[in-house]
This record gives sequence, C-alpha cells and structure tokens, in this order.
Amino acid sequence: MMTARALWSRILAGTLVVLLLAAGALYQWVWRGAGATRITAIFNQAVGVYAGSDVRVLGVAVGRIESVRPEAGGVRVVLAIDATVAVPANAMAAVVAPSVVSDRYVQLAPPYTGGAKLADGATIPASRTATPVELDQLYQSLNQLSTALGPQGANAGGALSDLLNTGAANLGGNGDALGNMIAQLGAATRTLSGSEQDLFGTIDNLEQFTTMLKNNDGQVRQAEAQLAQVASFLAADRTSLAAALDQLATALTQVATFIRDNRARIKSNVDKLATVTRILVQERQSLAEALDDVPLAVTNLLDAYDPAIGTFAGRGDLNELSMAPPPAATAGPGPALPLPAVGDVQTTNTPTEPAVK
Repeated sequence: MMTARALWSRILAGTLVVLLLAAGALYQWVWRGAGATRITAIFNQAVGVYAGSDVRVLGVAVGRIESVRPEAGGVRVVLAIDATVAVPANAMAAVVAPSVVSDRYVQLAPPYTGGAKLADGATIPASRTATPVELDQLYQSLNQLSTALGPQGANAGGALSDLLNTGAANLGGNGDALGNMIAQLGAATRTLSGSEQDLFGTIDNLEQFTTMLKNNDGQVRQAEAQLAQVASFLAADRTSLAAALDQLATALTQVATFIRDNRARIKSNVDKLATVTRILVQERQSLAEALDDVPLAVTNLLDAYDPAIGTFAGRGDLNELSMAPPPAATAGPGPALPLPAVGDVQTTNTPTEPAVK
C-alpha cells in the first residue's frame, strides 16, 4: 500500500513536469508563435552563431535566433523578434562578439524612430549585414604583411632596411622640432575647433561664390576672353608700354623735383585758392542768380540787335535810378545813382558858380 509520503512525491514530480511543459509552450508561443515577427538575414558567414542566441537592439535582447542554415548565397539566419518591437525598413544586421570565447548575437541597427517598418517575413540582404573579423583571419593578414615586407618581399634587396635607416638618420636629433611641430599642430586644431562657425561660414560663402560663377559661366568666359585679349594687346605693344612707363617714371621724377623746389609757392597758391573758394561758397547765391539771369540778358541783347541797320535798339529809364529815397518809416535802399529829378535844380556849395538847370 502506497504511503502518503510517496503519494506527495509523485504529485510534486507531476507538477514540475506540467510547469516545464507550460514554460516550453509559452516559449514556443512568444518566440515561435503568433507573438513573434520573423525576419531573415543573409550573412556571408556565421561563425559562432547558433539557434537560440540573442537578437538585440542597442544591446537589449528583443528576440532569439530561430534557425541557422547554410545555402549557396551565404548563411540564412531566421530571427524571431518580439512583435511589439518595431524594426526600420532599412535596418542592418551585424554579428557581434562580446568576447573571444562567448557566444555571439545578432545586433539590429539603427533603432526604430519612425517611418516604414520591416514586415513579418522580410529579408535583410547580404549588402546590409556584417560579420566580425575572425582571429585567424587577423593572424593570416599579419602573416601576409610580414611576408610582403620581409626578406622574401619588399626587403629582398634591402630597400626597406635602407628606408628605415634613412628615416632614422633624418629624424635623428630632430626630436624637439618634431615635438614642437606636433604641439603647434595640436594648437592649430584647437583654434580650428573654436572657430568652426567661421570656418563653416567661409566654406558656405565659397560655395555661394562658386555657385554664382557656375550660374554666370557665360559671362565669366566672356570676361576671361576679354582679359586674354587685353593681355595679348599688352604683350604685342610691350615695347611701347615699356617706353611709356619709362617716360612716366621720368615725368614723375620731374614733378617730384618741381614740387620739392616750389613747395612754399605751391602752399601759398593753395592757401589763396582756398580763400577764393571760400568767397565763392559765401557768394554762391549771387552766382546762382547771375547764372539764372545771364541767359535772359543775352537773349534780350540779341533781341535788341537790328540787323537791317546794324545797331542795337534800346531805352534806358534813368528816372528809376534817381527816385527819391523812401521815408524813414519805410526805410530801404536809396537810388542806385545820385541823379537829380527832372525839372529840379541842384546847386553846389561854391558861391561863385551859377546854378545849373
């Protein structure tokens, strides 16, 4: 007869089996069922990539590798990703090795920020996948490099040794100068780093300038042609041009000598000219009035000429010049000339001379 203890042991074992089956079913539903998005990535090689390894975005696990299968065009890796995680349509897939001995995982990049998404069943081609360089490939590349530079390669005739010896001889004793050059280069880079706005502004202005030249290519070519013609003309008359420049140099020498010998007179004439100029400025209204009246006076003079008899016909009203000055209440300028009025008699202060009518 089964004891109670054995009965409880069997019940506990059955419960554990049921929990394991439930966990497996949950895994199948999440990663392999309707709750996952399957994406296929084509890699050139898939060393260290196994089914069950992680699929990550920014280092966070978002799925599992469902299968790894080699084929003619590379290795087909099916990725099962959580359906709640969006992947951009232009995503790339890379195999990442966190360490030398650990399993590798597939990293999807960049993270989704908006736009089109990779649909279920989409394929990432080999052009958008990458795999790390294997350690044996690195060793092989180093071996090839050392062989190419060794005595059976570039240094077969001692060329590489001569190059190293010559470089050592040229750099010997120039450590301070080389260090100073590196320090100045660092200072220059810091200066450029602090003036990136000015540098970018200069580049933008140069771009605008070149764009303007491109848009006005015809005019630029015309200007170049005209400049070439001017240069050809000057080249053809270079003898006359040289003689003219020689004479100009002689004339300038004479002018300089004249100015030096007559400095005081030139200064005096300039001062007098300044005085005349100041007077003209002060009388500019009178000059303007004269310039306005002179054409009228010339026109009147031409109208007064009688070509039939060859004389000028005119009349002068002298009475207007001899009008008496206005009273003091309406004081103003007096007559232009001191002429007596018609019919008046003016006597002089000399008692011996008779009065004149």
